[in-house]
Amino acid sequence: MNPNYEKCIQACFECLEACNSCYDACLLEDNVKMMADCIRMDRECADMCAFAVQSMQRNSPFAEQVCTLCAEVCQACGEICRQHEAKHCQDCADACFACADACRTMAA
Repeated sequence: MNPNYEKCIQACFECLEACNSCYDACLLEDNVKMMADCIRMDRECADMCAFAVQSMQRNSPFAEQVCTLCAEVCQACGEICRQHEAKHCQDCADACFACADACRTMAA
């Protein structure tokens, strides 16, 4: 595996975990309907991060492109989560923005 991938893989794992945690916590909110966009993006982002990790771990010739897309998805998820005051949403946004930065750096 390319050693340049290590930091990006770690950020993707942390983002995946934060998105899964946020997703689960959003489902327990009183107004779940209000959290629908957040829940949807949490799932999208977690799946994208998992795919990015897999592409890097197997030295895919498309890893840079996958990470570029992952950065876009993480950025979008972070922006949606940032709109909610819940701690789990704020923590998720932080992880998403950190992952987006790591993916952009890796793909550059």
